Amino acid sequence: MCLGVPGQIVSISDHKSHLAVVDISGVKREVNVSCVIGEREPIMELIGVWVLVHVGFAMSRLDENEARRTLALLSDLGEFQESLS
Repeated sequence: MCLGVPGQIVSISDHKSHLAVVDISGVKREVNVSCVIGEREPIMELIGVWVLVHVGFAMSRLDENEARRTLALLSDLGEFQESLS
């Protein structure tokens, strides 16, 4: 199963390679933001933007409320799965 998870871009780690650090529920990961940066948009403007992360790439931008609802749902699913084991 392929699953993207919401995260918020907190910094830009490499301008030339379009790499940014994304906070996903407190865990920070470096991801490629090439798919979500606008053609003429300065990369620094992505800081604070919520994105859907999948296998090291930010695949799309998300509304903050949608991102928070998805994170809460994923958390609930994890707790439910733990209760089954």
